[in-house]
Amino acid sequence: MATMAAVGEVARLHGFALAGVTVLAAEDAAAARAAWARLDGDVVVVILTPAAARAVADLVEESSDGPFPVVLPG
Repeated sequence: MATMAAVGEVARLHGFALAGVTVLAAEDAAAARAAWARLDGDVVVVILTPAAARAVADLVEESSDGPFPVVLPG
């Protein structure tokens, strides 16, 4: 089954958990990259905070068949 995840600072994402989104805490760039690497194969959409999006930008470009990234406004 297709799922959604959110990666970034918990303070900006905790509300998404109420909608069933898997929230992966990433308070810095290294944590964001680690969270991206451990996304399940059934994740089709990843909500990213702006900081997390900057941290994983190269990983997103490399994974053309990976999940669709959605970046929250700054």
